Amino acid sequence: MIRFPRHRALAILEACRGDEIWSLEHCQERGVPEVWVEELADTFESGFRSDSQTIYWKGNVTNQFHGVHDVKLAIRVAESMGLDVDRVTAAALGRMAIVRAIKEAVMDE
Repeated sequence: MIRFPRHRALAILEACRGDEIWSLEHCQERGVPEVWVEELADTFESGFRSDSQTIYWKGNVTNQFHGVHDVKLAIRVAESMGLDVDRVTAAALGRMAIVRAIKEAVMDE
């Protein structure tokens, strides 16, 4: 498990919302450890049944996008801080709720 300064971990966590896919460049700008990017990066495809399934890049719809889902980053940050993620997120419904629960748990430490 990578350990890095708490202030960096908190900065990454604060930027997470739960409904975004970060580009590889954005991850680098935010100081996400490269090993996490390599492990978590994936290619996502848009779904067009609802707006929440559609991926936008720079204001335009895109069919595919390679990046890291910010909910996965929030989970990884929480794990690196020693949080019991399963316990903290057990009642969370949806990605945004998971991120919110993690942020609350970190702030309560």
